[in-house]
Amino acid sequence: MASVKSEFDVDIVRSHFPALNSHTQVFLDNAGGSQVLGEVIDSITGYLHETNAQIYASYPVSQQSTSKYNQGLHAAAEFLNAEFSEIVIGPSTTQLFSNLSSSFALTFPPDSEFVLSTIDHEANISPWVRLAQARNFSVKWWTPSRSELKLTPENLRPLLSERTKLVACTHASNLTGTIHDIKAIAEEVHTVSGAVLCVDGVAYAPHREVDVKELGVDFYAFSWYKVYGPHIAVLYGSDQAQSWMASLGHYFHAPADTLSIKLGLAAASYELVAAIPSVLSYFGPDRKKTWKAIAAHEGKLQKILLEYLNNRNDVVIYGETSADADLRVPVISFSVKGKSSQNIVEMVETCSDYGIRSGHFYSKRAVDNLLGLKADGVIRVSMVHYNTENEVKGLVTVLDKVLA
Repeated sequence: MASVKSEFDVDIVRSHFPALNSHTQVFLDNAGGSQVLGEVIDSITGYLHETNAQIYASYPVSQQSTSKYNQGLHAAAEFLNAEFSEIVIGPSTTQLFSNLSSSFALTFPPDSEFVLSTIDHEANISPWVRLAQARNFSVKWWTPSRSELKLTPENLRPLLSERTKLVACTHASNLTGTIHDIKAIAEEVHTVSGAVLCVDGVAYAPHREVDVKELGVDFYAFSWYKVYGPHIAVLYGSDQAQSWMASLGHYFHAPADTLSIKLGLAAASYELVAAIPSVLSYFGPDRKKTWKAIAAHEGKLQKILLEYLNNRNDVVIYGETSADADLRVPVISFSVKGKSSQNIVEMVETCSDYGIRSGHFYSKRAVDNLLGLKADGVIRVSMVHYNTENEVKGLVTVLDKVLA
């Protein structure tokens, strides 16, 4: 990040986020949406003050607006290590996946099979289920063991066949924080000719660098509003995978040679797209170094909470129980034997400024069918790099009081 030199400084980090300095709320529900960088807020305000005009016209202010908008698109592509032609911005990951499934409707053959993960956010499940139902395709459910809750090439392999056309899964679970080896999974998917991999990176992107070329994925999406930016999302689609898609754009938008034309359905919010370069600037000139520092700091945060939870006999942690930053991101879900998850959350809120949450978090198939927690789901604590060790230690103190 721009102000970090040789070591991670959480105080400098927090100075970039106005909300962290405006009240006493402690934000530990970040997987639902992060706080927004001050630089992003300034960019949005500046755009609306100075360059709020329809893009692609010839008059001066429109030309300025067009330039800012295109800079945002190029920044989004750079963030993913993608080409400009391979990304599209939309209002949410859910919407982008829905658009993507519609674009594929005319190109999958009649006997197609989809392999869908049962531990995913519903955004990367429902569109494919609807398409399968409409076209009479087969769906195979990719369900890991309850004890591990981890997607692997090994537990995917038996589900693949020559009829497999799409595999959909998450990079890191928004429920458990467990990281899946997407590069290895992509290699396994591509042993089937014509099969594509569609990855939900929403829970991963706030915590680690994303390189779609290195991962070898066909489609990858995440939401900027969970990566310290505006309330929009981005979808990557490789040029090769796009060759199998139909365009949803108007007939006169030809040739449909970019993902934005195929799926954009008119340009995304100009002022929000124009703010994306501010997110990239925040991570500094050496983003790899920044992400490494973030992972190290977040590893310390999750270690504090996981050590406490692992030492309680009445707590069940779902997914990866280790604090190893190579295995998980700091999204931690658990339940307490014999106690309501929602009641515990409310008790925490009553006696402290901590904001945590309970529920299924749109991974309802996993919570209901795999975990068997149909009542009020799990308790989820989701941290990011602007949280402090003292904040997490304070939460442990509050939980110890509430669970006594």
